[in-house]
Amino acid sequence: MSALRALLALGCLRLCSGVDLQPQLASVTFATNNPTLSTVALEKPLCMFDSTAALSGPYEIYLYVLVDSAGSRNASVQDNTKAPLSSTFRQTEGGRTGPYKASAFDLTPCSDLPSLDAVGDVSRASEILNAYLVRVGANGTCLSDPNFQGLCNPPLSAATEYRFKYVLVNMSTGLVQDQTLWSDPIRTNRLTPHLAIDTWPGRRSGGMIVITSILGSLPFFLLLGFVGAIVLSLLDMGGSDGETTHDSQITQEAVPKSLGTSEPSYTSVNRGPALDRAEVFASKLQD
Repeated sequence: MSALRALLALGCLRLCSGVDLQPQLASVTFATNNPTLSTVALEKPLCMFDSTAALSGPYEIYLYVLVDSAGSRNASVQDNTKAPLSSTFRQTEGGRTGPYKASAFDLTPCSDLPSLDAVGDVSRASEILNAYLVRVGANGTCLSDPNFQGLCNPPLSAATEYRFKYVLVNMSTGLVQDQTLWSDPIRTNRLTPHLAIDTWPGRRSGGMIVITSILGSLPFFLLLGFVGAIVLSLLDMGGSDGETTHDSQITQEAVPKSLGTSEPSYTSVNRGPALDRAEVFASKLQD
């Protein structure tokens, strides 16, 4: 937790020395992928407007967004009466014709900020991040929802440079109490064409993924065939053992009958009559 406290302390030092400073990107500790194609996470102006003296009464902080251009650093977010602008994303063509109000939140006193000791608690992680960060472009449905009520914070354009400004508004009078400078240009990410994605080393193309899947499944089929061959060989051995046993039983039954008796065999019985007939025939010829 000491590292997180140090990071927040550094962020506070950048912003807390006065309102002549600028909004800053959120620390990578809290937003690792920042900015994205359509969002930008910023540090909230914690202990910034009330750093010199405590503020009494209801206050809100407005966040304005503007597409970077030649005169964007001098763009005003209030009218001649010091009332804050209420221009929307649609009215300004997404910040291209002027600044629009993307977010509004209460000014939280420094003493009321949630402790970072609970950042490891999953049930409170979202609460703590919302207390310290604001994400521009987080609402992807407000433009297309005809029944949406409230402040629309639609996605930003990819590969576009934006500037941001915090404004302190006294809700009792409805006037601008204080404001920061416009931030330095912050560029959203560009969508990388799939053909330009580096697939080596460590990455794989679609064809390589298919080949890898096929090769990975081959050992399974080889093992399946090997097991099937073993099963079939065992079945064949069982069938041949049954036939051998049957033949041996027939042999054992036949042998005692031919060797255990003194009766003449079938062949000797047939030879006796054949010889007698030959002798009779020869005697007849002599007569």
